[in-house]
Amino acid sequence: MKPWKTNIRRVTPYVPGEQPKGEHLIKLNTNENPYPPSPFVKKAMDEMDYGLFRKYPDPASSVLTEALCEYYQIGEDEIFVGVGSDDVIAMAFLTFFNSQKPVLFPDVTYSFYEVWAKLFQIPYITPALDEDFLIKKEDYYRENGGIIFPNPNAPTGVLMPLSEVEDIIAHNQESVVIVDEAYIDFGGVSAAGLIKKYENLLVVQTFSKSRSMAGMRIGYAMGNRDLIRALNDVKYSYNSYTMNMPSQILGAAAVKDDRYFKETLDKIITTRERAKERLSRLGFKFPDSMANFIFASHKEKSAEEIYLALKENQIFVRYFKQPRLDSYLRITIGTDEEMRQLYDFLEEFLS
Repeated sequence: MKPWKTNIRRVTPYVPGEQPKGEHLIKLNTNENPYPPSPFVKKAMDEMDYGLFRKYPDPASSVLTEALCEYYQIGEDEIFVGVGSDDVIAMAFLTFFNSQKPVLFPDVTYSFYEVWAKLFQIPYITPALDEDFLIKKEDYYRENGGIIFPNPNAPTGVLMPLSEVEDIIAHNQESVVIVDEAYIDFGGVSAAGLIKKYENLLVVQTFSKSRSMAGMRIGYAMGNRDLIRALNDVKYSYNSYTMNMPSQILGAAAVKDDRYFKETLDKIITTRERAKERLSRLGFKFPDSMANFIFASHKEKSAEEIYLALKENQIFVRYFKQPRLDSYLRITIGTDEEMRQLYDFLEEFLS
């Protein structure tokens, strides 16, 4: 082996969902919002001065930060924005998980956590979810170098009650606890209300799911000003201009249209609850999802067989070929028409 090759950092990368191309397909595999962003976003885009693109964007993302602070009624020193929640969480791993003690996150969860831990050479332990895919809070009553978990969890969609989230935070006030709330708007109560009570809590959210803006890559974290200051120090040591100008302007516009935001959420939640009934009748079982997807297995057909049949017919869902997950499909909630086509195909295929 060439000497320089021994210095290459080797990791197994995160594998994102397929991004199939074509017009006549149904894409239910990456938990995107099936509805367009707020009309406020369209208006702001039409009014944008493209001549400003010759300048660097505001490194503090002030217009977006101010909109989020007003929405959540928090101070500007209590929020951090980044290029999607992945960027925010990666910064948090770099900033807060630096002891020799292991970071804790569930064994069935967002697979990027393990990738970051290995990339940044952070020791970690993955307490197992129980047979119902529930986090056992007692597993987190141990010495650690930090904790992170999604709520609702991914890819299961299972929601942990806020009281149990707080219990984990309260038992771990000597380390930073990160609650990843990518899906919280679809059925839970955010832990953001606890950031003034617990100085070690960081709550991360995203525009990619509930705000229909996955293509703009906007994520943010809320927490104690000391946590936010530390995140910014790492950010400015890494890349001062992380978020582009259109994302800042259009993200702020989206936050200001709360009526459209809630109407869209209501439509997705209604479709999700209807999907639970239809999929149950088709022989599927699943944890009770509070996200914008359902994590389902069939009583007779294998998940892989169903996945391949759907894909052959231009209907894309997510299949994870790995232990504990390989009998399940993760099905994103689409429009009512997209879901009807899914049910029609499954009814014919399964019969």
